[in-house]
Amino acid sequence: MGNEGVMDPVEGGTVDHGRRRFLTATTAVVGAAGVGVAAVPFIKSWFPSQRAQLAGAPVTADISALAEGERLMLEWRGQPIWIVKRSQAILQALPTLDDQLRDPKSENPEQQPEYVREANPELRSLKPEISVLVGLCTHLGCSPEMVAEIRPAPFDANWKGGYFCPCHKSKFDMAGRVYQGVPAPTNLVVPPHHFVDDNTIVIGVDPQGAA
Repeated sequence: MGNEGVMDPVEGGTVDHGRRRFLTATTAVVGAAGVGVAAVPFIKSWFPSQRAQLAGAPVTADISALAEGERLMLEWRGQPIWIVKRSQAILQALPTLDDQLRDPKSENPEQQPEYVREANPELRSLKPEISVLVGLCTHLGCSPEMVAEIRPAPFDANWKGGYFCPCHKSKFDMAGRVYQGVPAPTNLVVPPHHFVDDNTIVIGVDPQGAA
């Protein structure tokens, strides 16, 4: 059965709190469009049947239209998967946050595949600009809001972009690394995935030869 992923513009945008209903929905939910965007565009992706997804079948997506600062939201194993193309400003900011984070070098092996950590423990991604995360807070499974701009936020005067869970105030950076002093105990999960080519990503399958 065909389905489509949803592309969410995040730079300078806001996010609809209703997106947390994703946890009980069977399809992706669209966040509010960013400033100056008249409509939410879509990126085509290919899905197996819903039953196959819940059983863990891989999901393949075309990310060729994913622009810097945008997010593609998919579903795999009944979980929201966020694919974000990060800006150079975000990539430069991530290493500066290590002393504020609980697990800056991604040492918890349960939060990402080892091949992701080996690629870069701070970026937590196979490609520097492309982040792939399970969009569920590791505290109680809420769906955090993406607040991607590098500018002061009500919950952090020195905010460098990332994810904020308004339910219990947990914070994560744009690599999904959890801040110190918040309820969430661990980083956001990076699911198994690999790139077929520069424009095609498969969620749920490790790269060939990965341990």
